[in-house]
Amino acid sequence: MTQWTSVPGGVTAPEGFLAAGLAAGLKPSGQPDLALLWASGPASAAGAFTTNRMRAACVDLCRQRLAAGRPRGVVINAGQANACTGDRGWRDSEAITAAVADRLGVPAEELLICSTGVIGQPIALDPLLKAVPDLVQQLDSGGGAAAARAILTTDLVDKQIALEANLSGRRVRLGGMAKGSGMIHPDMATMLAFVTCDAGVEPALWQAMVARAVAGSFNAITVDGDTSTNDTLLAFAAGEPLPEADLGALEAGLTLVCQHLARAIARDGEGATCLIEVLVRGAAGAPAAARIARTIAGSSLVKTAIHGRDPNWGRIVAAAGRAGEAFDPGAVALWLGPHQLMAGGVPLAFDRAAASGYLREQAETGTYLLSDTVRIGLDVGDGPGEALAWGCDLSAEYVRINADYTT
Repeated sequence: MTQWTSVPGGVTAPEGFLAAGLAAGLKPSGQPDLALLWASGPASAAGAFTTNRMRAACVDLCRQRLAAGRPRGVVINAGQANACTGDRGWRDSEAITAAVADRLGVPAEELLICSTGVIGQPIALDPLLKAVPDLVQQLDSGGGAAAARAILTTDLVDKQIALEANLSGRRVRLGGMAKGSGMIHPDMATMLAFVTCDAGVEPALWQAMVARAVAGSFNAITVDGDTSTNDTLLAFAAGEPLPEADLGALEAGLTLVCQHLARAIARDGEGATCLIEVLVRGAAGAPAAARIARTIAGSSLVKTAIHGRDPNWGRIVAAAGRAGEAFDPGAVALWLGPHQLMAGGVPLAFDRAAASGYLREQAETGTYLLSDTVRIGLDVGDGPGEALAWGCDLSAEYVRINADYTT
């Protein structure tokens, strides 16, 4: 099996990719709010987008340009979602990509756009356009960290990763960055994610690889059961093609990148103190296992119990039972971390204080680490289906953040 190892650099770790991030004055806080990611040569681009019918103009523009050609970069603004802004949303998205593309000396069709922020607010166009010359000038092979900071909204931490492996005697790198903290649920969520790869892949094949990676990562996380209007993943592959025999290893690395970023989004859920990982085994098939795992991860009762450090196993199996998938209740076995709570569909005697202590240990480090993970394991039979899902606990702080979001 190919070994993928971590390297620094985020989206600019792969050769041939440049990025920049700066403060254009779009956020009242004065924090960085404008980013640019650019492939210095031709690239294959792929995307995955929100399934919400209330889509922002940037989503439709990205889809149109992906279908029509081979984009090789994206400009990203934070501060305003530019969703539900009528015809102005489309005009502003076109104006921004045209201005950046003109500065880069390429056709506008080679550039995509993503926006994030408050729904209903148009982009502050004048300050953004004034910042374009500096943004393009600051493009750099070391600009991944600046770009990752500039795309954040309510996130507490930036989210980056880069991996490398030796494939057919050649170093290949994948990089990624993402933002997301609230309104997160499968079928794309309030998130933006960007992946880069310095191996060339034919566009249709790259799109298929990206779709499979998204299914097992960004579409397997939940924070609060809501999706949004702007949710987008864009992935760019640029470089010398790999032998066909290496494409499986490349897709495995792509999936690792996406899963890391997805887990980081769930861990940074608004008000969260821990990541929840749900592993379901023994279902009739992988789709059934995924549905059960995602139902458990998304259950408000499970999430609040974990936040209260309460090993209330009944909430977990009740969520599994309403997932809409058939399984034998008499075959159910359940674990909370190292503690087995059920076997053969009936509860076991367990040390409640120790199980509560396990939850406390995973959630009270005072940091935002992916190692702060509460693990739930559920066996529902002896079928071949197995799947993972990720979520986070639900706290009073989540309510405070979202009650005051625009006021």
